[in-house]
Amino acid sequence: MTAAAWAATDTRRERVRIDVHGTVQGVGFRPFASRHATALGLSGFVANTPEGVVIEAEGAPAAIAGLLDALEAEPPPNAAILDVAVTVIATRGDIAFDILESVTAGRRTAAILPDLATCEACLAEIRDPLDRRYRYPFTNCTHCGPRYAIIESLPYDRARTSMRAFPMCRRCSAEYRDPLDRRFHAEPNACPACGPRLSLQDAAGATSAEGDDALMASTDALRDGAIVAAKGLGGFHLLVDARNGDAIDRLRRRKQREDKPFAVMFASLAAIRDVCAVSAEEAALLVSRERPIVLLRRTGGGLSEAVAPGCPLVGAFLPYTPLHHLLLDDLGFPLVATSGNRSSEPIVTDEREALTRLAGIADLFLVHDRPIVRPVEDSVARIVAGRPQVVRRARGYAPAPVAAPVAPGILAFGGHQKSAVALSTPAGVVVGPHIGDLDTPEARDAYDAGVADIIRLHDVAPRLVASDLHPDYYSTRVAGRTGVPVAAIQHHAAHVAACMAEHGLSPPVLGVAWDGTGFGPDGTIWGGEFLRMTETGWERVASFHPFRLPGGEAAVREPRRSAIGLLFAALGDEALAMTDLAPVADFTPAARADLGTMLRRGVNAPETTSAGRLFDAVAALLGLRQRVSYEGQAAAELEWAATTGPVAGGYEFPLRDDRDGRLLVDWAPALRAILADIRAGIGAGAISAGFHDGLARMIAAVAARIGLETVVLTGGCFQNARLSESAIDAVRAVGATPRWHERVPPNDGGLALGQVWLAAATTGGG
Repeated sequence: MTAAAWAATDTRRERVRIDVHGTVQGVGFRPFASRHATALGLSGFVANTPEGVVIEAEGAPAAIAGLLDALEAEPPPNAAILDVAVTVIATRGDIAFDILESVTAGRRTAAILPDLATCEACLAEIRDPLDRRYRYPFTNCTHCGPRYAIIESLPYDRARTSMRAFPMCRRCSAEYRDPLDRRFHAEPNACPACGPRLSLQDAAGATSAEGDDALMASTDALRDGAIVAAKGLGGFHLLVDARNGDAIDRLRRRKQREDKPFAVMFASLAAIRDVCAVSAEEAALLVSRERPIVLLRRTGGGLSEAVAPGCPLVGAFLPYTPLHHLLLDDLGFPLVATSGNRSSEPIVTDEREALTRLAGIADLFLVHDRPIVRPVEDSVARIVAGRPQVVRRARGYAPAPVAAPVAPGILAFGGHQKSAVALSTPAGVVVGPHIGDLDTPEARDAYDAGVADIIRLHDVAPRLVASDLHPDYYSTRVAGRTGVPVAAIQHHAAHVAACMAEHGLSPPVLGVAWDGTGFGPDGTIWGGEFLRMTETGWERVASFHPFRLPGGEAAVREPRRSAIGLLFAALGDEALAMTDLAPVADFTPAARADLGTMLRRGVNAPETTSAGRLFDAVAALLGLRQRVSYEGQAAAELEWAATTGPVAGGYEFPLRDDRDGRLLVDWAPALRAILADIRAGIGAGAISAGFHDGLARMIAAVAARIGLETVVLTGGCFQNARLSESAIDAVRAVGATPRWHERVPPNDGGLALGQVWLAAATTGGG
């Protein structure tokens, strides 16, 4: 007998209060509860609160049990229930089950839902000429649409979103009130009669078309090679025909983005498969509700080489709003869809600001009148070892909390590059969306706004702040100005802690933290570290043998300098005469003499253990890249070059015992072998493969020496799928368990999460 049937025969009555916490607002949870309660013959109510959702249900005990079973077994598809608390209370004799106005008093602890890609039902409506939402670019329902980009405060109701400026028409209101409609309490609900509208503007801000005419005029312009700045969900895209090399080159010049690959938006999964190899795991990621940009191996034509010069990968993604779907449907070809900004600046979100900040870049502006409350970039992911790995965490993922046993009130400020902030809340550690590098005034303003926003939105006053150890990072200086006690967290320890927090790992673990630059407690530049994580902190147990970087920061932009420093550390002055090597030959004799002086005296040539600079050096030695125009370019090209080859098992990286009690990874034997293979005419692909495989084997050797069961792979170097997958296999081969990032970036975008975790562990603040 069903719960409803049993309830009909049971004359007993009781009433319970059910407090539901987690991601339960903006997912159709109240309509879900109302439908189930009504079907079970229960009376009472459901309402949003700042803490989540509260249900009071009265009726037969079996019916109440049926409602609780439904909460556990079949919650709304986009909900994530953290916990359910049930309290028996006095009966009231209600005769109906109602959805009440939200409760606004109380502490804000509810999780906020990320923005959701357009569902199939809404997509069918905008493509149906007989539907009243035909070609309406702001169509949504309880299963899809804007959430995080439009919410101003909790609880999540239309009045506390940027949709409050658009009163619902009679027909939308009827849907909103109908328990059988999928728009029942859909807060962003709208239609052409009452919702936001499109307009097309020229560079001076003059409107030339509105509504669907604006959309069609935009597609005409894109066909003709124009650059269109389109206001989307969390900011502007710069759009251009992905087949038109001249138009893309014009965008590169205007945006000041010389080589870095552009993302491409395709109309369908089939269209992506015409251009790229797509595995089952990649296909699932592409069509997921998060709709990230996915890095795929390019296999076919159809795109201009200017999309990603020299890169075998394509950052492909599918439309995630009705506006994007309509554009792609009308055009019939893919679009470059890159962030609406100049290089090194944050994404533009306001149409008035766009006319200034995108002046000289965009030819036309396709805008709308729904305000964007906060900037939310597109997320970027790839498949590593068969699992998704997010490398830029923003739309679709942020601000979903990470479950971690940390008490509320720790605010972490992240790093300087790929910045993001994090805050421990009752719902978990909320990691804010990607903001970017903090090199420009505009980026710093956006960062300051992000810090203020995460505190205000979650209503958690910081009692402790955590920052990077580097004293000159802008994020570190901002943390120091808060007036709240500061925990300075070492960069690579934070990387390891971020992966531990993501996976719920307990110490001890061995953390392998490799990246370009991180400030060490000894004042040197770290970056190739092996850390033993303990209950109260961490210990450096191994690292790469240090070498000097002539020119200091200049080496980040010039991999040839890393190569010179590596050669000099191994071979001394002899290295400066090796003009048969590409990085040495790239300097004039006078410049080589200056470099030698720097290296011999240690002037403007800091020591580093950086794995990232080691990758740069090898890329330069192989002639792949002497200078870079974007971060990680040389290392990425080294990864792309890797093939299979005659360097069986990889190059040797022996472990030496340091007098300080830690292991030193000796890269000199590998360097000498690489030089011999270059001179023997061995191809760059085989040498790159040998380099990657040798590093993986060395990671396993360190793991075997340290003897811990779990090995965490973290830091920007582990965005490299070839390195990660080789290391995962090697670690497993020595009997240890590898763990790597999936939902939180391995790069500096994950630092803030690790800072929260370590601040709690090392200060007793958890």
